[in-house]
Amino acid sequence: MLADRPTTAEIRSDRFPACDPSVPCWPMAYDQDLADRVRDAVTHLVGAGVHLREQKMFGGLGFMIDGNMAVAASSEGGLLLRVDPAQTDALTTEQGARAFVMRGRAMQGWLGIDAEAVSTDADLKRWVEIGVAYVRSLPPK
Repeated sequence: MLADRPTTAEIRSDRFPACDPSVPCWPMAYDQDLADRVRDAVTHLVGAGVHLREQKMFGGLGFMIDGNMAVAASSEGGLLLRVDPAQTDALTTEQGARAFVMRGRAMQGWLGIDAEAVSTDADLKRWVEIGVAYVRSLPPK
């Protein structure tokens, strides 16, 4: 909600001491270290000629490949992951994976991955590979 967003005066106050009063700043809604790790993983997986861009969305940071979101560092911790809708149910049986729910409805083709499930680079890479592989199968937007 907009009412929950801090005012500029609050940001420059003791409430957010990391902010330099001379520079406008907003607290991060997602784990910056996780976003850096996702960025590294996605960058290593995509090849030349692929349009890769980052987009702030849903309070997190999404990684778009040719206009389609593959993965995001979630505002709730962990990942928001795009997957083949036909694989959603099978993937939710894995440790730390759950159906992504929006407005009370489970969204086929989207998973929430707990932070603990991506705590190692190997685990993170595995989940990112799933999202990137599916998005690479989609037409560019």
